[in-house]
Amino acid sequence: MSGQTPDRRTVLKGAALAGAAGLGVAACSTESKLGHAKNPTPTAPVELGAASEVPVGGAKLYREQRLMVHCPAQGQYKAFSAQCTHAGCVLDKIEDNEGNCPCHGSRFDVTTGKSLKGPATAPLPAVPVKVVGGKLIAGPDA
Repeated sequence: MSGQTPDRRTVLKGAALAGAAGLGVAACSTESKLGHAKNPTPTAPVELGAASEVPVGGAKLYREQRLMVHCPAQGQYKAFSAQCTHAGCVLDKIEDNEGNCPCHGSRFDVTTGKSLKGPATAPLPAVPVKVVGGKLIAGPDA
């Protein structure tokens, strides 16, 4: 019956679905505290904390600083940007030596930064890192 106007329930259902769809956009918003950054790597040295917090053979995620640090052997560290190369979201966790992007499911190897699962295809950029006084310092001049 094409001449009828929709009833109240149909209109409300449509409004609820439209509102829920908008939540997906907010989850990847550039306005969020940990959202996209113009520079996926630090532009100045950043102190991350005690080097001992990164397990040997594992990695630690520093979401606030948008960095991930891997420790291949005692006293050796490799750092990578933790900003996904697909849409710029910050990785949310590390599982089985893979960094996970919560926005679209991309996965990255914490030992190399290489993209393991798309939609991201580019690796995470490497970031210089060193230990000073027992603390990890990442970024330029590190």
